[in-house]
Amino acid sequence: MIVSLKTHWAALSPNIRGAAFVIVGGFILIVMASLVKHLGQRLPSFEVLFVRFLAGLLVILPVVWRVGFGVLKTKKIHLHATRGFVGFMGNMCFFFALVNMAIGDTVTIQFSRPILMVGIALLVLRENVGWNRALVALVGFSGVILITRPFGEGFEPWAIVALGGTFFGTLVVLTIKLLSRTEQTITIMFYFAFFTTLYAFIPALFVWVPPTPEEWGLLVLTGTLGIIGQSMFTHGVGLGETSFVMPFDYLRLVYAFAIGVIFFAELPGAWSFIGAAVIIASSVYLVRSERGRPAA
Repeated sequence: MIVSLKTHWAALSPNIRGAAFVIVGGFILIVMASLVKHLGQRLPSFEVLFVRFLAGLLVILPVVWRVGFGVLKTKKIHLHATRGFVGFMGNMCFFFALVNMAIGDTVTIQFSRPILMVGIALLVLRENVGWNRALVALVGFSGVILITRPFGEGFEPWAIVALGGTFFGTLVVLTIKLLSRTEQTITIMFYFAFFTTLYAFIPALFVWVPPTPEEWGLLVLTGTLGIIGQSMFTHGVGLGETSFVMPFDYLRLVYAFAIGVIFFAELPGAWSFIGAAVIIASSVYLVRSERGRPAA
């Protein structure tokens, strides 16, 4: 039976297999996020963040050992440190937002990254993004505003923190683009794990609360799920066409809203649904429009 399943799996198109990895990886990452939210009710977010990064470092070390420590030689240590810092800031903002606001809203704002990428490409990189993409990005950003609700008593200040996490996450993508020109993937992964662990260790040291045995188990599970989920997502994106597989990643929003309702009694309001719809529609358009753009 196992052989039959492998045969059927291999017969699927790369796009379908890629989408499957993205769907499952996205679910695992949302489960990880829910554990972060649960643990953050008693443990400091810096502590949870440190264990999350440390788990990544412990996983990458055996790979470096197998490949050889010569792979760590680099002339871009400053850029690696920068990538680690923006990665630490992005995850810190995301973790703090998860603990203090609805998980569905937090994850939705995280998906506005393609929208921010257009703004950075236009204002910082001076790229010609086209009026249609700029307009769609502007409309998409209005979805973030709807979730933030700055126009009434329901204003959610933690949404600004979540948006900050998305901004730093966008900078991570840009630093990867710069590093990938000269650095090997394993080199980029190691230094990211190393610097993020170092940056998280410093504040965690001052706020450390001894976890219970159950919390230690959940902390280890959080780090493990983060690595597995991210690996599956990355593999899925590599298997299929980006414009085909990326829209399936928006199932994370469904998972997030469902977990928020079932486990945290978070009932999303109308503005959350409207904002999510605007962000999803705009981001899907921006991702799919990449297919027709000439390579830089």
